[in-house]
Amino acid sequence: MLRASNLQSLKQSPTLLSSLRFSVISSSLNLSSVVNPPKFFSSSSRLISFVRPFSSISSPYPSRAIGCSSVMSGYWSRKGRASFSAESSGNGGGGGDREILVQHLLVKEGDLDLLVELQKTIAKGVDLSDLAIEFSICPSKEKGGVLGWVRKGQMVPEFEEAAFNAPLNTIVRCKTKFGWHLLEVLSEREESLLYNIESEELHLKLQDPSFIEEVQLIDVREPEEVAQASLPGFQVLPLRQFGNWAPEITSKFDTEKDTYVLCHHGVRSLQVSKWLQTQGFRRVYNVSGGIHAYSVKADTSIPTY
Repeated sequence: MLRASNLQSLKQSPTLLSSLRFSVISSSLNLSSVVNPPKFFSSSSRLISFVRPFSSISSPYPSRAIGCSSVMSGYWSRKGRASFSAESSGNGGGGGDREILVQHLLVKEGDLDLLVELQKTIAKGVDLSDLAIEFSICPSKEKGGVLGWVRKGQMVPEFEEAAFNAPLNTIVRCKTKFGWHLLEVLSEREESLLYNIESEELHLKLQDPSFIEEVQLIDVREPEEVAQASLPGFQVLPLRQFGNWAPEITSKFDTEKDTYVLCHHGVRSLQVSKWLQTQGFRRVYNVSGGIHAYSVKADTSIPTY
């Protein structure tokens, strides 16, 4: 790990800083927070292990199911600062519940001197994202330290308290059992909503042609499954091909539209639904019981398999 003795050379090398510039676009995907969420986050955010085939990276970041660190919606300016159009939390969203978009860097407990030097460097105009790439020991360094959208209850108390009380775009220092953090809250928004919808209710909605036009329908089953049974209007995004379609999810789908997710029994779709929340989708509906329940309870003309 680079220590304070290396920091001076970093300060004196604009070329190096330029080469370390982290660029994020709305169609990028951060999988560093998809796997092994525990670490400095609570166990309640643990992911189902099926995500592992898509990434071998483990991270201290939560995951609110599949991917808590999302890829954030927004863009990076020439100064490396993220810009967002998300609304402030205000007093809405179920009692003022809010999510914050966080980036951070992490150093070992014994490297407080390094952290102080890094904080001074940021005060002089260097972006936290640049320093995270070079100095952070968190896997999120690969994304400039961006963790993504998080809500209360996903992080260990020390990090959560610091993050949710930090003013926007202000560098804050805190210590957890994992070491010392410099964190910055880039944006905040009302908490996104995730619903379960029963097959009978979905069936009724599908009878209205305008429903299919107004919402987004995603089937995360594999092609061979879809060939056996399918529902009209659903776009197939096979989960095994997650790495192919995930980076473009926010460019091909509207995060403001109601989005319905379907699989065989409702397990895979639930994971993808939670991941979609982390990508900024405002209202996501998981089809409870999947197409199997739909066939049994709502439309017996749909084959079971």
